[in-house]
Amino acid sequence: MMNKKMVNGGRVSNWACINFSRNVQDSAARGFCHELAIMCQISGMDFSLEPVLPPVTARPEHVERALKARYQDAMNILRPQGRELDLLIVILPDINGSLYGDLKRICETDLGLVSQCCLTKHVFKMSKQYLANVALKINVKVGGRNTVLVDALTRRIPLVSDRPTIIFGADVTHPHPGEDSSPSIAAVVASQDWPEVTKYAGLVSAQAHRQELIQDLFKVWQDPQRRTVTGGMIKELLISFKRATGQKPQRIIFYRDGVSEGQFYQVLLYELDAIRKACASLEPNYQPPVTFVVVQKRHHTRLFANNHNDQRTVDRSGNILPGTVVDSKICHPTEFDFYLCSHAGIQGTSRPAHYHVLWDENKFTADELQTLTNNLCYTYARCTRSVSIVPPAYYAHLAAFRARFYMEPDTSDSGSMASGARGPPPGAARSMRGAGSVAVRPLPALKENVKRVMFYC
Repeated sequence: MMNKKMVNGGRVSNWACINFSRNVQDSAARGFCHELAIMCQISGMDFSLEPVLPPVTARPEHVERALKARYQDAMNILRPQGRELDLLIVILPDINGSLYGDLKRICETDLGLVSQCCLTKHVFKMSKQYLANVALKINVKVGGRNTVLVDALTRRIPLVSDRPTIIFGADVTHPHPGEDSSPSIAAVVASQDWPEVTKYAGLVSAQAHRQELIQDLFKVWQDPQRRTVTGGMIKELLISFKRATGQKPQRIIFYRDGVSEGQFYQVLLYELDAIRKACASLEPNYQPPVTFVVVQKRHHTRLFANNHNDQRTVDRSGNILPGTVVDSKICHPTEFDFYLCSHAGIQGTSRPAHYHVLWDENKFTADELQTLTNNLCYTYARCTRSVSIVPPAYYAHLAAFRARFYMEPDTSDSGSMASGARGPPPGAARSMRGAGSVAVRPLPALKENVKRVMFYC
């Protein structure tokens, strides 16, 4: 990231800093924040060098009180001027237990504030590379863009650039073995810009323990006036896309992570039907063509160069070159699947991602979908390299992992709904129950301004 600029730098006019580390003095916190602000400016952001209030030190056990007090102090200054707090920089101890999760839960579901956490060891080290990487994360959290494909700007991506296209990523994370009552967490992200396809809004929801099908993609319920109301994560993200771009998606590409081969067609039938119903609920006869792709990373296939001594066929680590695709011999003889090694392995043997195209109404050729998937891997917001799986699926995984921090220890209440998605009022939804499981408590709702940005990065 050194000596590179972001494509679209975000704006941070008003920010504050809280220090939860007893080892970091106020002067060190001020110096670190100043260097980070300078790096954000160098990287292309419109970042104010001065915070709204000086950095303040707080105790980790008083995290909620400290966050709300500092937020209120800042808003007392900003509110009369009609301004908002754009960012909270937080310095954490290197070993912080539940502090990180508590902080994210309070900021994103209570205060409606995006935050950037930094560990004490980085405050003292303060390397330029670290600051540049943090600037990348801050930029997308405040609505900026780090990278855009050249082909996207010149409208040359087949079956994406020709008409408005939305790209979804979805994942479900399950609790650790032994946690019999904890819910599974589903996350769906969707692109919010076209033709660039780099900004992704995300929604999360809790569902029954070990349930792989995403329950809240589409929902129907009765409101108090006995009217039938529809909602769910897909519908909200489609509405959000139209609000952001001014156009309805004319194509849907859906990357689904975390599905084993035995569940392929169960997931396809349920989730494709939910996508169709969500589209129809927006407008009668609105049925954009859908391409449904499952992404798998956990498999035992590894790809090697024929000649390890030929430097043209391997990278510096001795791995196959990024962009290598295999779609014959070791793939299914009749189904549409391929292995793609989109990243340059840094250590060890690169593990290619395995993509299964379960449904394709957009009629992609193999080369078109493989090229699109590989190119998207270069748009991942948190680094300037290509990554191993397609970013929408990666973002969904990050969002689902983040939502674990939103859960209360007790999961015995009722209801299951998307965090921040338009859902039934309290008491209107029935509990989602797995076989023999307890009812699932809904996650606290994400604030509107948080949902619109890549808060999970």
